Amino acid sequence: MGKRRGLFLVLLVMVMSYAALFGMVGGSEDEERGGEGESGGRRPTGEDWFLLQDSKHVVQTEAGFMKVVRGFGGRFVDDKPLHIGFISMEPNSLFIPQYLDSSLILFICRGEAKVGSIYKDELVERQLRTGDVYRIDAGSAFYLVNTAEGQKLHVICSIDTSESLSWHSFQSFFIGGGRNPKSVLSGFDQQTLSTAFNVSIGELRDIMTRQQSGAIVYLSPESHPPSVWSRFMALKKPERIAHLKRIVHFEVVPRNEEEWPTWSFREFLISLFGKENKKTDDWKRTKTLDSYNLYDRRPDFRNNYGWSLAVDESDYSPLRRSGIGIYLVNLTAGSMMAPHINPTATEYGIVLKGSGNIQIVYPNGSLAMNAKVSEGDVFWVPRYFPFCQIASRTGPFEFFGFTTSAHRNRPQFLVGANSLLQTMRGPELAAAFGVDEERLRDIIDAQREGIILPSASASPPDETVHMEEQIRREVIIPKMVDSFGNDMVMGFD
Repeated sequence: MGKRRGLFLVLLVMVMSYAALFGMVGGSEDEERGGEGESGGRRPTGEDWFLLQDSKHVVQTEAGFMKVVRGFGGRFVDDKPLHIGFISMEPNSLFIPQYLDSSLILFICRGEAKVGSIYKDELVERQLRTGDVYRIDAGSAFYLVNTAEGQKLHVICSIDTSESLSWHSFQSFFIGGGRNPKSVLSGFDQQTLSTAFNVSIGELRDIMTRQQSGAIVYLSPESHPPSVWSRFMALKKPERIAHLKRIVHFEVVPRNEEEWPTWSFREFLISLFGKENKKTDDWKRTKTLDSYNLYDRRPDFRNNYGWSLAVDESDYSPLRRSGIGIYLVNLTAGSMMAPHINPTATEYGIVLKGSGNIQIVYPNGSLAMNAKVSEGDVFWVPRYFPFCQIASRTGPFEFFGFTTSAHRNRPQFLVGANSLLQTMRGPELAAAFGVDEERLRDIIDAQREGIILPSASASPPDETVHMEEQIRREVIIPKMVDSFGNDMVMGFD
């Protein structure tokens, strides 16, 4: 009786797992007819599912903006919820001090920046350039400055909401602020805050109500009305220090001594607007967090048709705390990243340059998506799903992205000189395809290249044109950036 009951439970779990997978991949009759989901809305399929198009402005000012593309989340996806952020900042502008309930990984797509963030009770500053990657912990106060003269700053970031207050969303807590945005300090009773700062209520009101330019502000007073931040910067260093000396320590109580270090609000502001002389030597000795430059890294793989690299926790240790990996791929015109699967992680991709096609296959062997993508488009590929990327014949195709695992990624290639078919070749595989071993060997040995494959130059030109025209008719993708070329703007229509 006990054995029968155990067998019944195993069968029940198998049936439920199959039903979940069947519903997820769109194999049901209702879904094929465009059926409705639990919420009454149409279930997303194809490019509606794998191309991320749900975006929202979270910050927009004269000095810049930030937009967030919402990542996919659902009961069938066990990976952490991940969103993709796009930040654009005008020259000499500041993303004002704040902290988030989510961790960030910044990628400097174009320009130069200074980022300051709190780490182990110290404010660390790093100068970042194009190609640099930098991680900011959830709950760690930070600011971002565009330091390049006459050049916009463009940043792509992952937003890991696994520690956020609300699942699949994130919240900013602005330290600096006034009327717009409000500082979190303004929520305290004025008498309480006056006592904490050891200043009069009038002085407190003056500094807590001036800022009204938004979360991204200009630091240059020449061409724009001076903000509270630019007025601070305009002061001579001794005056800045004298003003800030009146600010007493305002500490955050850690939930865990190892994970949530305390920090001094006074120290944070002094480090931003000017350091006390006695701190200078200590500051130089502070061990700062490193950034990691993708373009300085030698590719993991390169041939005549492109190159690829992946960064994991062994390359850049801060990734270990996020559990997120990074990759960068460049394909020459017409080349292809061979069909493969990621057995350990879900992948999010952002097209940096050029255009191409993304093909994704459902577990049942049917085509899930064959979509043309171009600069600024965002896509995702669920763990285990076979997929490939194909560059257009008009030029190189470069894409960057994040994976939901910081461990070394070992993609399994399904086609090519180093594919699973080569590894598993034998009578068993031949029988699975219903051919003899010699015929199977002829097929899988025909491709001498691996990982990145050459274009199908043997295909008739008219057939290629017909296929591309058919794709254009079947797939219409809203543009997610106004321009991602020489004057890239991380904006959306």
